[in-house]
Amino acid sequence: MSHTDTTTIALSLGKPHCLNLPFKNGETASIRIPFSVLSPVVFEVTLRVEISTAEQGSVVYRSDNTADGERVRWLPRGEYSADWILPRLSLSAGHYRVRIIARALGKQQLRKLDEQQLELEVQGQAESNGIVKAGWHFASECEVPLSDLAWQQGHDSWFFRHFDHASHVVINYMLDNSPLLSGRILDVGCGDGITDLGICLRTEPELLVGIDPSRAYERLPEVLKENHLDLELPENLIYTADDANHIPYPDDYFDVVISWGSVEHIAGGYLQTLREIKRVLRPDGLLFIHPGLYYGNFGHHLGEFSSEPFFHLTKSEDEIKQLVFSKDPQLMDRSGYEAVSREDFWRCYTELNPISVAEFERELKALEFEFYRAALRTEGRIEYTHPNLQNYPVQDLATLEFYLSAYNRKKPRPLEQA
Repeated sequence: MSHTDTTTIALSLGKPHCLNLPFKNGETASIRIPFSVLSPVVFEVTLRVEISTAEQGSVVYRSDNTADGERVRWLPRGEYSADWILPRLSLSAGHYRVRIIARALGKQQLRKLDEQQLELEVQGQAESNGIVKAGWHFASECEVPLSDLAWQQGHDSWFFRHFDHASHVVINYMLDNSPLLSGRILDVGCGDGITDLGICLRTEPELLVGIDPSRAYERLPEVLKENHLDLELPENLIYTADDANHIPYPDDYFDVVISWGSVEHIAGGYLQTLREIKRVLRPDGLLFIHPGLYYGNFGHHLGEFSSEPFFHLTKSEDEIKQLVFSKDPQLMDRSGYEAVSREDFWRCYTELNPISVAEFERELKALEFEFYRAALRTEGRIEYTHPNLQNYPVQDLATLEFYLSAYNRKKPRPLEQA
């Protein structure tokens, strides 16, 4: 894969113009703001309209699209416009200066990228009930409409679920935007590599290494093009097919280790992988891990064959195998990756490690990980529709997803004898 430096974010504002001059109190006021995204991708595009009096410079009104409910998660290189629309203007008659300020995300902080100004006159008597909330409308002025971008499609899009949602869960929700994310990051079981790219572009770490023997990440450049991102992989992001049981890096090398939905797939068990994670993670480094839970309703990884609750706990192995090899699956969107064969589905199922929250917690604490944050997603209610379900703890059946972050507490090594 080719690489380039994509850490420079660039967005340029064109000359804004009022769509309905002069502005009159009690009527709609609107400003069109053209802008260009010059770098391959820009995250969290935030435009602010700030109105101040022309003479004193006192700010009388502020509005930005994110605060007003129009979040723009990311935009690829291209030409765009934003319409700021105030349904009912209410300012004292007179002359005002309008500042348009453009910001976007860089190293997990909003950075000011450009600014434009314009003068305007307000006529008529101001209403006593003040200014109402503004609305925003963004539009693409290039060949790719905004509606085609994955974040507009939400969780129906595989790319959104990994590039946006999973990245947010790791960076913000579970690691609280830790400064350690600017160091060296390892992803154990990176799969298609989409989440790693989302994390890398947002946090700009010294290094991010994704390992996965499946080599699914090799198709990432093609997936990016399909999702309208014309960029090469950053130089600080590398993917390798290394084995998680034998991570080829020295002790204490990484500041952060992440693992999303992978340890349940390690054939023969994952304890050696946890020991390797502890070894390569520096003292007081951060671990984020999201293991697939076997006993929950999604733990079988065969949901494309049946929606029957807990069928992997109520049917025999022969019945499940017959289901896999006789029924056509309702394949989910995998961002264009080739459909998984029935043999692959069955192998994946039979190799699953039966992880539960309680056992996984004991294993991590035995390795002296100190928990930082934990989050669970659970069933609203369990229906005991089959006698076999009586054999399983309520917590195991009810817990769908388990997210955990933890510090790697290491005991000091003894000094070598002279």
